[in-house]
Amino acid sequence: MPEQAGDKSLEPTPHRRQQARQQGHVAKSHDLCSAAMLLLALTVLMMLGGGLAGFLADYCRQQLGGEAWLTADADFVVAHWNAALGGLARYLLPVLGLLCLAGVAVHVVQSGFLLLPEKLALDPARINPMAGLQRIFSLGNAARLGFGLLKTAVVLAVATAGLYNQRAAIAGLTGLGAPQLALQMTQILFWTALKIGAALLLLAILDYAFQWWKHEQDLKMTPQEMREEMRNLEGNPQIIARRKQTQRQLATGRLADGVRLADVILTGPAGLAVAIRYDPDAMPAPTVIAKGAGLIGQRIRDTAGQHNVATVEKPSLAQAVYRGVAVNRPIPAEHYTAVAEVLTDVYRRDAEP
Repeated sequence: MPEQAGDKSLEPTPHRRQQARQQGHVAKSHDLCSAAMLLLALTVLMMLGGGLAGFLADYCRQQLGGEAWLTADADFVVAHWNAALGGLARYLLPVLGLLCLAGVAVHVVQSGFLLLPEKLALDPARINPMAGLQRIFSLGNAARLGFGLLKTAVVLAVATAGLYNQRAAIAGLTGLGAPQLALQMTQILFWTALKIGAALLLLAILDYAFQWWKHEQDLKMTPQEMREEMRNLEGNPQIIARRKQTQRQLATGRLADGVRLADVILTGPAGLAVAIRYDPDAMPAPTVIAKGAGLIGQRIRDTAGQHNVATVEKPSLAQAVYRGVAVNRPIPAEHYTAVAEVLTDVYRRDAEP
């Protein structure tokens, strides 16, 4: 994410995180990928390398021993080439395939699946000499150089310690035959490489933790960035205020229309009001057509007074209907009797001269 002036003291919003991810800015350590690939390669070779080693030993034995070649025409060379290539493919393709899948898996585990086709487009900034010099002499590159020197020192220390511990076995290699010599050297080199890979993995985990911390710090926002993002996401504050005012006017108009059609307004404490209408020809039961508390409840009462809609104070019934029945939903069976009594009293009063 681009650096901007100001104190980055605010946590990043989900939109900023998504925007950074879409631009390819994620917490990722290339050293972690390298160390993991080294250990995975050693593991795969330990599991599948026996067949490859056997094939190479047999091939060397066939080529260096036996009868000498008396012909070397094109057919002879092609036959030997196909034999060597087929044998290598048989043992190398599973190893290379597993390493390829492992490399993809290590990257996906770090940053998830990330498809960025726009990175393939030509970007003049990447070939700008001045920008290149700034990247070369940047603080980040200096930190990477220091970390690289630390890795080199660790590799040398681990390799030296590992070989030093095997000094007796190394000194005894001179008395071994060729097969035993190859096997012993392979074991020494394998375990030394495994120790180096473990040390590099530990350093890579620390590097990933640093990259994650740095990524989180880069994502943090200044108050100005937060205001700009909210403005871009929500629009101009004046337009938002005008839109909300229009919505309130529309809601007030719908509320007035509903109250005007009501047969009775049930009222309760805290300004609670529920407008009920019953049309036997169109409704299976009395229906709540508006409800509210506080200012909305007061507006319902005022509108009912303006249109001569009967208002009945029934605190317990009003609270039960307000909490249990949504707008434009019929009264449930447990409240039929109480609501029917209220409507009967209202109809009777309306019928009196």
